[in-house]
Amino acid sequence: KVKRTDDGFVIRFSWDSQHTFAEILELAGKTPLPPYLKRAAEEKDKLTYQTVYARDKGSVAAPTAGLHFTENLLQRLKNKGISKTLLTLHVGAGTFKPVSSDTIQDHNMHAEEFSIQLAVINDLLNNRHRKIIPVGTTSMRALESYYWAGIMLHQNSKLDLKEAEISQWIAYENKAELSWPESLEGLRDYLLLNELTYLTAKTRIIIAPGYRHKLCKGLLTNFHQPQSTLLLLVASLVGDDWKNIYQHALENEYRFLSYGDGCLILRASS
Repeated sequence: KVKRTDDGFVIRFSWDSQHTFAEILELAGKTPLPPYLKRAAEEKDKLTYQTVYARDKGSVAAPTAGLHFTENLLQRLKNKGISKTLLTLHVGAGTFKPVSSDTIQDHNMHAEEFSIQLAVINDLLNNRHRKIIPVGTTSMRALESYYWAGIMLHQNSKLDLKEAEISQWIAYENKAELSWPESLEGLRDYLLLNELTYLTAKTRIIIAPGYRHKLCKGLLTNFHQPQSTLLLLVASLVGDDWKNIYQHALENEYRFLSYGDGCLILRASS
């Protein structure tokens, strides 16, 4: 341990081995279950706490809304003409940070990495007339951050996105009025100009009541715990109706949190 921060620690590791740090984590580490499960990780968690379409390593948690999908279900959706686009997510520890302040304004969001992928941008633009429904809150934050990354480029053509960070309050302070296809076209051109197929950027964006959704028309998500930014995100879609949704879930004994039930929420204005 090197030092303590407001809500965590800075730790320095050292080792005498030919193994890379990633290999050491794989050998010595355990599946990073959410702290609210209050149990040690088991061998079966390597399979059950993982989506069927997982590919890259790096998150501190699985995007648990995706746990509802099986290969069979994905095929059934495809048969119905529902297309899918795969995002690379880097779920950060801030996902589990509760809102402990009296007001949202005083809550400090952790920066979370997300991947801006040329293939995803092209898929979105090619399907611009269809509804975009992200699976999970992290997917929604990533997609909405695509829009704001494009806005930042539109307002500063010399911006280096790899060094930039999408601020917590950008959506509430920036009055840009570009449509989401226009914003993503600028983002696509930036990648092509720099001969990139993807890049990793950082976002602190908070999606709460009052947020004007740019890309997403709904959300497939689990049921979240009180005093969480995830519940604020749900409320940004449906307003005070979130209370009715959660009351129904409680009365009918729906399961909450990571291994819980999921629900499809459509934006009130859709």
